[in-house]
Formats: sequence, C-alpha cells, structure tokens
Amino acid sequence: MDKKTIKEYISNITKDIRFWIILLLVIRLYAITLPPIEVSHSWRQTTVAMAARNFYEIDNNILYPRIDISEDLSGITGMEFPIFNYLIYIISLIFGYTHWYGRVINLIITSIGCYYFYRLIKKYFSERISFCSTIILLTSIWLQYSRKIMPDTFSMSLVIIGLYYGTNYLEQKSKSIKNITLYVIFCTLGILSKLPSGYILIIFTIHLFDNRIPLNRKISFCLSSLLMLIPVIFWYFYWVPYLVDEYGLWHFFMGKSFSEGISEIIINISDTLKHFYQHALMYIGFVTFIIGLVICIVKKEKIILSILSLSFLAFCVIIFKSGWTFAHHEYYIIPFVPIMSLVAGFAIASIEKKYLRVILLLAIAIENFSSHTSDYIVKGNRKSLLELESVCDKIIPLEELIVINSGADPTVMYFAHRKGWVCHNNDLLDKTFVTSLHERGAEYIIILKKAFGSDMKLDLPRIYDCEDYDIYRIEQ
Repeated sequence: MDKKTIKEYISNITKDIRFWIILLLVIRLYAITLPPIEVSHSWRQTTVAMAARNFYEIDNNILYPRIDISEDLSGITGMEFPIFNYLIYIISLIFGYTHWYGRVINLIITSIGCYYFYRLIKKYFSERISFCSTIILLTSIWLQYSRKIMPDTFSMSLVIIGLYYGTNYLEQKSKSIKNITLYVIFCTLGILSKLPSGYILIIFTIHLFDNRIPLNRKISFCLSSLLMLIPVIFWYFYWVPYLVDEYGLWHFFMGKSFSEGISEIIINISDTLKHFYQHALMYIGFVTFIIGLVICIVKKEKIILSILSLSFLAFCVIIFKSGWTFAHHEYYIIPFVPIMSLVAGFAIASIEKKYLRVILLLAIAIENFSSHTSDYIVKGNRKSLLELESVCDKIIPLEELIVINSGADPTVMYFAHRKGWVCHNNDLLDKTFVTSLHERGAEYIIILKKAFGSDMKLDLPRIYDCEDYDIYRIEQ
C-alpha cells in the first residue's frame, strides 16, 4: 500500500462520523469501572444504582422501584420510570451485580443516539453541518454525562432515535408501519426515562404545517403520538403520586408552580445563564453557537431558526417548572444541548477552509475534555468509602437500620449497602431526634469525618473508628 493510498484511506476513515463516535466511546471507557464517587453528582448516580441493586436483591417488579435512604419504610417510592435501572438489573442477572454496568449502558446508548443525531441532521442539511454538529454534541456536556450512571443522555438519545423514525414516517411517500412503530417505541421509552426529554417533540410542529405531507398521515402521526403519551401520563401523574402516598416516601422532584419557578429563575439568573454559556458547550462552543445564531439570522435560515425558536420556547417550560433546581443542577441543560450543537455546527460548517474547521472543533473538544478530568479519578478522601461495606458487614447486621451524617446526600448509604436515614450533624446533636430514630429502628450511626460529612463526637458507645469515619451503637 503506497503513501497515497494510505492517505486516502485515513482521509476516508476520518470523514466517517462513526469513526469519531467509536473513538470517543473507547476513550471514555478509561476508568469505566470506577465507583460513582467522582466529584460531580455521585448522589444522583447512587440513587439510580440503589434502585437497580434493589431490583436484583429484593424485588424485580419494575413498577415498584425502591431506594436505600428509606428510613424505616420499604423504600418504595416514585421516580423516573426505571428503564435504565432495569437494564442494569437484567445484565446483573447474567454477570452478578456491579455498579459500572450503568456507565457502559449509558455510554453505548448515548453513542448510538449521537449517530442518529447525525443521520437526522443530514436529512435536512449538508453532510458538513451534520458532521460538525455531531462532533460538538459528542464533546459537549454529553461527554461527561454519557458515562455516568444517570438517565439524562440515555433518555435524550432514545428520543432522538424516535425523532429520526418519526420524520421518516411523515416524509416518506408510502406509509411505513416500521417507522411509526419505532417512533412510538423509542420516544415512549425516552420520555418515560426522563420526562423533560419530551420537550423536543415540539419540532414536529414544523412538519404538521408542511403542506407537502398528506393530511391523513399527519392525523395518524398525531394519534400515534397521543397513544405514546398514555403510559407517560399514567406513570408520572398517577403512579408516581400513588407510590408516594401509599408507601410514604417522597423522593422524586415533579417541579413547582410556574409563578414560583419564574421567581426563582429571576433570583438565580446568573446560575441559570451559566448552564448555557459554560456548562452546555463550554466557552468556545458557546461563542461558536452565538456566531451560528447570527449567521442564521443574517442568511435567514428558516429551518434552523424555527427549530431553535420552537425548542427554546418548549424548553422554557422545563426551566420555569424547575426553578431553583434548574439553576443549581447543570445536567438540566442536557436536553437542549443537541439544539445548541446544531447551531454551533452550522457556524463551523460555514468556514470554507478545512484546517480552520478542524482547529475550532479540536479547541471545543480540548476545552470540554480538560474541564471534566475529575470524572476519571476518585479523590483520596473518598476511597475509604469503598471499604465501608466490608467494615459494616463485620459489625452491623444487614437488616439493621443505620443513620449517616451525610446531610441529604445518599451516596454513603449506597456504599454501606444498608438502609436507613441520612441527616446533618446538627440533627444528631439533638438527643430527642436520635431517640426518635432509635424508636423507629435505627441501631447504628456512622459519622463521616472527611468525605460527604464532617467530624463530630457523640455521647454513645463507639464500636469502630478510623481516619475517615466512626461507627456508634445507639443505646437507650
């Protein structure tokens, strides 16, 4: 093989988006087996892992997910429909339970979703735009959250796959049962996994006003979409409240009133805007997005402007329903990132010189990679938690309830592999509070000294102590 042939071969490979999707998947496999105690959102990951482990160890009924911060209750509570958790459970049936299955599942599904994002964009725009947009999406905040044990990019990826098949159904000359079926299945699973992901279906408004699409096909599409919403409405607006009322444990955030949410967003406007200009694409990516927006306005790119306007209006519903929670949790921006990636990708694709496009895409990727290096390591003061379960096994019976001074964070409860309460140090200074927990079944208290808590002394028998935590036995 001569140099010219090799050069052509490499050129063809690097032009294929699948090469970059697979390459980034492989890169993110580094340290994939790390426990979910990295700096960012370990609490969110462990609640997902709790439900998966409880399916495996206690009850595999998908309608009754349960968590470990269950106090003296069963732990059954309302949450996102646990498709993601259940996939972890299914794999655990074959190989035995371990947390990192969730990372791999999310990474694979998100990678597939990015490929469908590329195919979807390519249907309406040039290959250059679809390529640039997909690279930006791959290296956006999705880079970080696609390997976490969280359903956010997982959910959006399923919906994007559904969008692709939904547009196929509307635009093909002949009706396709396959396309409408896959649209309903993937969008249903995606929205069930994470309700806010459904906002992007607003884009289909463009198709519904397209006179080239037959009316009967629009009607059948709308009816199919309504059918898709039935399980979503049932789960989130009937079953979740039922589980909370019936089993007495509140866990899942369902938003707040618009007036309250808007007020909170106004108060926290700085943190809210930071999700757009920093967390979504990082600074270089956001500047590229703004440039793309300006180009679209100047060139009157109606399709992109319509997609951006409709999706932003729909996404504002999520922002205002979430309020303070949106402002203080960066992963809430994840559903909107594909739209921002499209606009930013349009800007880069407008650059004629290839080497400039490559440099800009590389700059965006490097900035995002460098800002997320903490996801590939576990800080020293957190490593001791990996031995907590084995310590507990020696002195705390599995069925005994415990209390941990980790505030509202459930992470340590997951690693203790026990059930019970999490609380603050001030709570434990109140003897009446401790007595009330003991009366409800709490037998042990774990005092964290470094990670997830701060040291304190209790007037109780200490049965274990080390540099990172103490364990006390509650006595009347």
